[in-house]
Amino acid sequence: MHRPMEGVRILEVAQFTFVPAAGAVLADWGADIVKIEHAEKGDAQRGLVRVLGYDLAGSSFAPIMEGPNRGKRSVGLALERAESRPVLEELVKNSDVFLTNFLPPARAKLGITLEDIRAINPDIIYVSGSGFGSEGPDADKGGYDSTAFWARGGSAFGTTPAEAERVSFMPAGAYGDNIGGMTIAGGIAAALYGRAMTGEPSELDVSLLAVGAWATQFTVNMALMRGEAMPAPSAEKRSASAGNPLSGAYRTSDGRWIQLSMLQAKRYWPEFCQAIGHDELVDDERFGTDALITQHYAEALEIFSEIIGAQPLDHWRAALKNIRGQWAVVQDSWDLGNDEALTANGRIAEMVDSEGNAQKLVANPVKFDNSPVSLTRAPGFAEHTDDVLRELGFDDDQLIALKIAGAVT
Repeated sequence: MHRPMEGVRILEVAQFTFVPAAGAVLADWGADIVKIEHAEKGDAQRGLVRVLGYDLAGSSFAPIMEGPNRGKRSVGLALERAESRPVLEELVKNSDVFLTNFLPPARAKLGITLEDIRAINPDIIYVSGSGFGSEGPDADKGGYDSTAFWARGGSAFGTTPAEAERVSFMPAGAYGDNIGGMTIAGGIAAALYGRAMTGEPSELDVSLLAVGAWATQFTVNMALMRGEAMPAPSAEKRSASAGNPLSGAYRTSDGRWIQLSMLQAKRYWPEFCQAIGHDELVDDERFGTDALITQHYAEALEIFSEIIGAQPLDHWRAALKNIRGQWAVVQDSWDLGNDEALTANGRIAEMVDSEGNAQKLVANPVKFDNSPVSLTRAPGFAEHTDDVLRELGFDDDQLIALKIAGAVT
């Protein structure tokens, strides 16, 4: 049962990463995802492959497309043409879920509103991913994760020191989009369960803003309780938790960082001091209790900064490997892609690209029955149009007529 969504059919009318990322997760879980792309231009994200400036070394493998689109089938369909309507209707009739991130005006124009889709299939689960929610003054406005999730959703403020001259930016491209996609996938799973139990289909909306608020809920809830905004922490407070030198980040001699998170400072103090090779600190009177550690926090911070800063990261990996206290290397993207725990749990998964080359992708974080996930590549533009339409009952003559009319690619 490591592919629990097998048999679920999802029709995706979406582009970029937010919402398509949900389809990728569901494809990992076994669902059959038919992705509708514009019959001439395809998913607009395909164009970003050429403009982001990353060197793909002549490969056709583009992670920006592969990540949110692996495991799907692509159909080129001109929704704006009347001739395409019979194809869309057959796809809707044969789907359990309709998934889109088109804005309400575009959905109305293309005839893919909730009412339009339910008129074709009354039992379908209708899911929209939006910038700011399906109601309210911003319901018709678009938003990217850098605006709706990161900036408006509180993360930008929460990661920018008060003294900074610039607002911090997201740590990775499509950061909020991927978190939002995972949220949508969970919502769809719940809706499918609800329909199985009650026979009633759901309408879902997940907004980037709501996902951002959920991610920052601790400070939002604190602000609501206090009646005012939580202050932006200073740069100093961001380097270590106030009063606890065993909870914060320290730079190594080779410019890397380790993050400590030993919230009970006195409990872990002896072991940590011994691990870093300074037994004399164990019985240092300045640090005999939690209260004294807090009182002499600045001194301890300076001591640990000097000690840790004198050795490279590999030294500290070995020295701290077996301690009970919580710590981690601040990993870069290469470290993360080769992380032993992720690899052991199958969360870095292999696949074969369109040229037959072995590639790796980050798998979705949910593992079923301790089974490895099986990934297949993202589809080429309109790669499966003929196959999908034949499954729907369209014969060769009808396919040719649709292509001549410009309804399909």
